Amino acid sequence: MLKIERLTKTYKTGDKALKDVTVSVPSGEVVGLIGPSGAGKSTLIRCINRLVEPTSGTVHLGDLNVTGLSRGDLRRARRRIGMIFQEYALVERLTVMENVLSGRLGYVPFWRSFTRRFPQESVDKAFQLLERVGLGEHADKRADALSGGQRQRVGIARALEQDPELLLVDEPTASLDPKTSRQIMRLILEICEERGLPAIINIHDVVLAQDFTQRLLGLRAGELVFDGPPSALDEAALTKIYGEEDWTAMRRHAAEDAKGDALTEREMAERLEGLA
Repeated sequence: MLKIERLTKTYKTGDKALKDVTVSVPSGEVVGLIGPSGAGKSTLIRCINRLVEPTSGTVHLGDLNVTGLSRGDLRRARRRIGMIFQEYALVERLTVMENVLSGRLGYVPFWRSFTRRFPQESVDKAFQLLERVGLGEHADKRADALSGGQRQRVGIARALEQDPELLLVDEPTASLDPKTSRQIMRLILEICEERGLPAIINIHDVVLAQDFTQRLLGLRAGELVFDGPPSALDEAALTKIYGEEDWTAMRRHAAEDAKGDALTEREMAERLEGLA
């Protein structure tokens, strides 16, 4: 379980990015983190693994107090926390396999990481993960030859190569088209269900968050103003998180987009059948 208590981040300018955020995420739960730009979503995710140092408060992962660790202990603790980035954070000149194996860097001696000579067990696991995310045939391809959706799948496989106890996902669909976005969210949800992994997903697309997460957290100006199931995210809740807007129109447009995607998939299937 992830347990965050009264987490606060104040910058040197005096601006508060987070204000006494308290939340718990049990094993296996996939949580969507929503809110306007500048609400503190990315800061919250980065404070959990201390890529950003919180000003006060605590973060516990199981029995481990992440906020109380020394730098050396923190490096080891980060093995337990998988991170999936918006911009993929791949080494583009390396192969897909080498990028996935970089998830083991916290486990192997320096000479192995420097020469990229990983234990066979790690290599076998990487192949299995690439098959799971649908990239088994791309293991030897350079990362810069992949599409955006494929790169995000490599990022997912790399995070899983760590054997994490928690997934932190920062805007995984921001650079993807609607259909690929749904595929990536579905993949993350399925993997978390298979492994009993808790996950926090920072996501701008409210409709995607409602469709693919089990619980939503709404941040506004660094404060947690909503915590509940997707079904409870009504117009009043959306207004509390984002401010006044025509939320009925947003939902209608989202439904039309989803219908268009389904039609495209059906048309493609029909065309393929005609070619068979």
